[in-house]
Amino acid sequence: MTINEIQDELIEDFSFYQDWMEKYEFIIQLGKELPIINESDRQDQYIIKGCQSKVWLVPEMKDGKLLFTADSDAVITKGLVSLMVKVLSGHSPKEIADAELYFIDQIGLKEHLSPTRANGLLSMVKQIKLYAIALQAKAS
Repeated sequence: MTINEIQDELIEDFSFYQDWMEKYEFIIQLGKELPIINESDRQDQYIIKGCQSKVWLVPEMKDGKLLFTADSDAVITKGLVSLMVKVLSGHSPKEIADAELYFIDQIGLKEHLSPTRANGLLSMVKQIKLYAIALQAKAS
């Protein structure tokens, strides 16, 4: 699936929930489904700066695709990083760098996160894009 197809699918998934408590539960559930990262990947170099919680984001290039594994010590934040991994992992660095992440606004995420969580989400997006740009440049 393309990045936009995954975003459209997430928008549809979120449309099934009427109130934000249900949507938060869905986000938490997505976080619980995130594969556990290796203990050896819980290093400072993988921590996303700008998140109030600890968030580890580990990039790996495989067959021209950028794959991410991630974890957090907070349940909502783990759900948020799982959303980003779900949308962006498994695509080329160029696709990731060029992606417009419209699903964040369409599902109303920005308006329903605390300022610190919203900042953390933006930091996640920024870090993922930085990895993609760096690996794209390295490949050139």
